[in-house]
Amino acid sequence: MILREQIEKQEYEHLSEFATKSAETRGRAVYEEKDELRTEFQRDRDRIIHSKSLRRLMHKTQVFLAPEGDHFRTRLTHTLEVSQIARTIARALRLNEDLTEAIAMGHDLGHTPFGHNGEEFLNIKHPGGFSHNIQSLRVVDVLERKQSGRTMNLTDEVRDGIVNHSGKGIPYTLEGQIVRFSDRIAYINHDIDDAIRAGIISKSDIPKECCEHIGYSHGTRIDFLVKDIVMASDGQNQIVQSDDAAKYMDMLRDYMFEAVYKNPVVKQNAELSKIQTMIFSLYDYYMGHPDELPNELLQLQERDGLDEIVKDFIAGMTDRYAINLYSDLFVPSGWRLKR
Repeated sequence: MILREQIEKQEYEHLSEFATKSAETRGRAVYEEKDELRTEFQRDRDRIIHSKSLRRLMHKTQVFLAPEGDHFRTRLTHTLEVSQIARTIARALRLNEDLTEAIAMGHDLGHTPFGHNGEEFLNIKHPGGFSHNIQSLRVVDVLERKQSGRTMNLTDEVRDGIVNHSGKGIPYTLEGQIVRFSDRIAYINHDIDDAIRAGIISKSDIPKECCEHIGYSHGTRIDFLVKDIVMASDGQNQIVQSDDAAKYMDMLRDYMFEAVYKNPVVKQNAELSKIQTMIFSLYDYYMGHPDELPNELLQLQERDGLDEIVKDFIAGMTDRYAINLYSDLFVPSGWRLKR
C-alpha cells in the first residue's frame, strides 16, 4: 500500500528541483484535513473529473457547430488531448504530473455553448464582459457544488493554472505553463485534423514551410512541438519553445484563422446570427424572469447580482440544452386537441 506521505517523499526524491511538490502547496481557501492516500493535487484532479461541469463539455462546440459525424472534437475531447500532451511534457521534464493533469482537466470548464462564438456574444451582452478562463475559475470557486453545499475548494496552484491558461497572465508554476503551451499545441493541430475531415482544407493547403519544419501529419507535428518544448525547457525554471518552433506554430495558427476560423463556410453569418439571437434572447428572458433560474444560482443573487448569475446559467449550458430551451421559450408549438 502506498500512502500520501510516501508519494510526497517520492516527489522530493525523483522530481526536478523546479517541480511543484504536493507537500508544499500554497493550500486551499478553506482548510481541509489531508487525505490518507492522495496528494492535494490528486484530490483536485479527482474533483474536476467527477464534476458536472466537465461532463457538460461533451456537448459543447469546439469549432464546428453541431457537426454531423462522430469524430469531430468537442470541448471535452479537446480537454483530454490537452491533458495527454501536458502530461507527456511534464513527465519528460520530471515535473508534477498530477498538478499538470488537474490544471489541464479544469482549464476549459467555463466555456460557453457554441464555442468561441458563444463566448463572443456573451461578452457583448453581459455588462461585466465574459472570458472563459475567468469563468472557469468561477466554476471551481463558486458554481460547482456538492449536495453538501461545498465548492471544489481547489489548491491555489490549480486555480492559478486554470485562470492563466490563456490571456496575459502567466502561471507561476511550470506545470501551469506546460498546460498553457499544450492547449495551443492541441487546438491548432486537432482543428487542422477536423478541418481536413470536414473538407474545409486539404493537407496540401497547409503552409509547406510549416510542414517541412514541424511535420506533414497530425502526429508528427505534435511530436515535434512536444519534444521541442522538452529540449528547450530542460534544466530551466520556465517552460519555453525554441524560436523556430514558436515561429512555425504561430504561422500555423495564423493560417488556421484565415483558412478555417474565419472561413465563411465554418463561420456562416446566418448561423452566427441565430446563435447571437439565442444567447441575447435567453439572457434578456432570465433577466426578466429570475424566479425561473435554478435555485442554486438564485442563492447567489444577493451576493453577486442578477446579471452575474444569468451569465453563469447561460455559460453553463450545452449546445443542445440552449437550443432546446430557446425552442421551448420562443418557438410556438402546434395546438393539439386534448383527448
